[in-house]
Amino acid sequence: MSNASVVSEFILLGIPHTEDLETELFVLFLFFYIFTLVGNLLILLAIVSSTQLHTPMYFFLCKLSVFDIFFPSVSSPKMLFYLSGHSRAISYAGCASQLFFYHFLGCTECFLYTVMAYDRFVAICHPLRYKVIMSHRVCAILAMGTSFFGCIQATFLTTLTFQLPYCGPNEVDYFFCDIPVMLKLACADTSALEMVGFISVGLMPLSCFLLICTSYSRIVYSVLQIRSAEGRRRAFSTCSAHLTAILLFYMPVVLIYLRPTPSPWLDATVQVLNNLVTPMLNPLIYSLRNKEVKSSLRKVLHQLGCLPEQS
Repeated sequence: MSNASVVSEFILLGIPHTEDLETELFVLFLFFYIFTLVGNLLILLAIVSSTQLHTPMYFFLCKLSVFDIFFPSVSSPKMLFYLSGHSRAISYAGCASQLFFYHFLGCTECFLYTVMAYDRFVAICHPLRYKVIMSHRVCAILAMGTSFFGCIQATFLTTLTFQLPYCGPNEVDYFFCDIPVMLKLACADTSALEMVGFISVGLMPLSCFLLICTSYSRIVYSVLQIRSAEGRRRAFSTCSAHLTAILLFYMPVVLIYLRPTPSPWLDATVQVLNNLVTPMLNPLIYSLRNKEVKSSLRKVLHQLGCLPEQS
């Protein structure tokens, strides 16, 4: 173990098979990143500025928007930095920080989607008790709990990865530091750790997904008991945006971490979708199908001078 920590920095090679495309990728990813930041900031402003939206559902959506701002910020600034022609080097501590915050934010979002599904379950299946069950205190505990357990998961995975000795090659064949590519650079047998990491990364999303499926199976059963077609339509419309966001979140996780034979190019492509495109789409998903959010967004854009006043 005397040679552990010989590597003081790593070199990010970027997305595989994209040589000579740096300028095009820089413009594309910069657009995605700016659109993500602006879209989620507008959702935040819309929710905060409208007292009508100060409910548990929008409280959790507000937290999701905050995390959708930080999540792409883990890897995008460094990626844009080296795509613009600057150094691809990242320090040992910077690499560990990237891995920690990527999994902290990702795991927290995973728990948050589960909490949001529970919120919809209570709202539709127990509407008369909704305000009692989803009190301010309960919402605060659930919000803090998602971050707490996300931090525990990320700390475990980061410690698992960086307790290994890195004393040889330092070229990371990826656009940011993540577990699979870092284990390849370790100067030790990683087979046991790969299995532990696979179980850990797979078990947590699977458990959340099963809880989400349980909530929505109860929701579907309750909605089908509603006699009026309009009532069923309104109930389903409140859940459709959440279900769409869940599918966009879970598909990349399955493709990246739970496939038996990894493909560097496919993994990187799916990871870009997960890091940049999904956080960019979430504001559109939650605003286009929601009249209250659209109305509040219009007011915010009017105040910012982005839309003309309606006569």
